[in-house]
Amino acid sequence: MMEIAFSPCPNDTFIFNDLAHQSDIAAHLYDVEQLNRLAFEGRYDVTKLSFHAWLLLRETYQLLEVGAALGRGCGPLVITREAEPLPERPRVALPGELTTAHLLYRLCYGDGAEKVFMPFHEIMDALAAGEVDAGVIIHEGRFVFKERGFHCAQDLGGWWETETGLPIPLGCIAVRRNLGKEVISDIEQRLKNSIELAFAYPEKTQDYVRAHAQELDDGVMEEHIKTYVNTFTRGLGEEGRAAVTELEKRAFAAGVIS
Repeated sequence: MMEIAFSPCPNDTFIFNDLAHQSDIAAHLYDVEQLNRLAFEGRYDVTKLSFHAWLLLRETYQLLEVGAALGRGCGPLVITREAEPLPERPRVALPGELTTAHLLYRLCYGDGAEKVFMPFHEIMDALAAGEVDAGVIIHEGRFVFKERGFHCAQDLGGWWETETGLPIPLGCIAVRRNLGKEVISDIEQRLKNSIELAFAYPEKTQDYVRAHAQELDDGVMEEHIKTYVNTFTRGLGEEGRAAVTELEKRAFAAGVIS
């Protein structure tokens, strides 16, 4: 039985819908930071990872060409309660130490903040309660923060695109290298087929997507999928691989990876 793990976010359940229902597959769903942590234990054969976590685990896990969340206009946002400058040493909520959101924040701002790590869905509540000065939001947060009255102080994806001219690599699918080339090639092809089926017959994914995103309305789920599932999900290609290489280079220069 092949053990695979991914998040309950609509973009993941959309692309994994067919694969997760195959008879020789056991699917496990966790928050993205839990997935990152579990990968350090080598818990699952195939796993969704933040690119930040994958860079730290790249000797153990092989990056797949398909399944990535990578693109333009989809990066994490730094939000605040008011459109005012942050304090000199702000208290900032981040959605996990190993997330790409944290890496991007660090590359953009350095290490001058007091960082508070929490599950992504708790960040806006913490900001509203005044527990933090700013929050870095991911996933569906970008679609609802305005209606909650928050201000976008920095679009980290926009910052990255301006700095590099490249799309932002957020998350990826990786396979344990010790499974061998033949198994890795097979699982990559099967995930590719699952992705193509989702694109061809999106209506067949709806029940699975909705079952794991019950707090989201249909409009937000559709917007989420449209934002994070794109041509790079079907294959990184030259531009996608260049973006990953650039992130690795900058993470190394910042001392995040060795």
